[in-house]
Amino acid sequence: MSGASIRILAGNRVAPHLDDLARLRIAVFRDYPYLYDGDPDYERRYLATYAGHPGSVFVLAIADGVVVGASTGVPMAGEPEAVQAPWRSAGVDPAGVFYFGESVLLPRWRGQGIGHAFFDAREAHARALGGFRLTSFCAVERPSDHPARSPNWRPLDGFWQSRGYRRHDGLACTLHWREVGDAEDTPHRLAFWSRPLP
Repeated sequence: MSGASIRILAGNRVAPHLDDLARLRIAVFRDYPYLYDGDPDYERRYLATYAGHPGSVFVLAIADGVVVGASTGVPMAGEPEAVQAPWRSAGVDPAGVFYFGESVLLPRWRGQGIGHAFFDAREAHARALGGFRLTSFCAVERPSDHPARSPNWRPLDGFWQSRGYRRHDGLACTLHWREVGDAEDTPHRLAFWSRPLP
C-alpha cells in the first residue's frame, strides 16, 4: 500500500469526511458495472444515515491527506428491507449477518493490497462487535455482452473467492438507481456473497 494509509472510523467519527466520500462514490460507481449517475445531496444523506447506525464502520484509504478509497460495513439489521428480505426467505436471520455496504477505490490505487485491508478491517470490526455468524455483500449482475463493458474490465469474483467468499445462486436483492443517460431510477439485480465469520 505504498503511499496510502488505512484509517478505521466507527459511526459518526467519519462525519468530517462525508463530502469526500460522497464525491468518491459518485466517481467510482459511475464506471461499469454500476453506471450510477450519482447525486451529491443524496450521497451525503445516505452516508450520514449509515454513519448514524450503531455498529457501522468506515475504512478509509488516505494518501497525502486525500481520501482515495473507502469501504463500509453495518449490521444487516440496519439495512433496508430489500436487503434483509432475501435472507429471511432463505431461512437466515439477518441479525446474525454483518453487511459490507461498498468498497470504492480510485483506479490509481488498485492492485496494491488496499482491497485486502478493507476486508480485514471490516471482518475484524464484525468480530469485535460479536454476535455475527456471517459477513456478506452484494454485487450487481450484468450480462457478459453489456455494451458498456470494456474489453479490459475484469470481474472481482476471483479476489472475493480468495477471501473465502462464495456467491449464493438464487439469493439476490433488487435495488434502484439512475444509470448514466437515464431519466429515472431503474431496478438492478445484485447477487449476495458471504463467508462464515471465524
